[in-house]
Amino acid sequence: MAETARSGGCQCGAVRFRAEKLGRPSICHCRMCQKQFGNFFGAFVTADQAHLTWTRGQPSLFRSSAKVKRGFCGKCGTPLAYLHPGGVELAIGAFDQPELLEPQVQVNVDKRLPWIDHLFEKPAHSSPEMEAFFASVESYQHPDHDTAEWPPKDA
Repeated sequence: MAETARSGGCQCGAVRFRAEKLGRPSICHCRMCQKQFGNFFGAFVTADQAHLTWTRGQPSLFRSSAKVKRGFCGKCGTPLAYLHPGGVELAIGAFDQPELLEPQVQVNVDKRLPWIDHLFEKPAHSSPEMEAFFASVESYQHPDHDTAEWPPKDA
């Protein structure tokens, strides 16, 4: 387990966490994870509950099965956690530095979408119009670091 404390939270900043003693990062292909993330799979890292602190707010919970609850921000909807009888896992994308948590295993591979292995063989697309649009976007998203308060009082 990684001993380094890592922080993260939702897109709007209403829910933030700090976690130490993280376990193995993974991706899950089950249909419930696909639905939770609205994506092709869910990416998680196991967290030691004794070393997990919700530093701002608390996730809202949805009981997705008799054994599992899914944690998310009740304000912006960001997926945050997967709570199961064995413990808790945190969404890798919710961490301030997700690039440090490369998945090591895949689970529920029998539910993997049939084209996922070829996804990154697709051509990359960009255009001057797309680049100009994205350069013009002013983000209201919480920054990827802890803040004393959010949103800023002058916002």
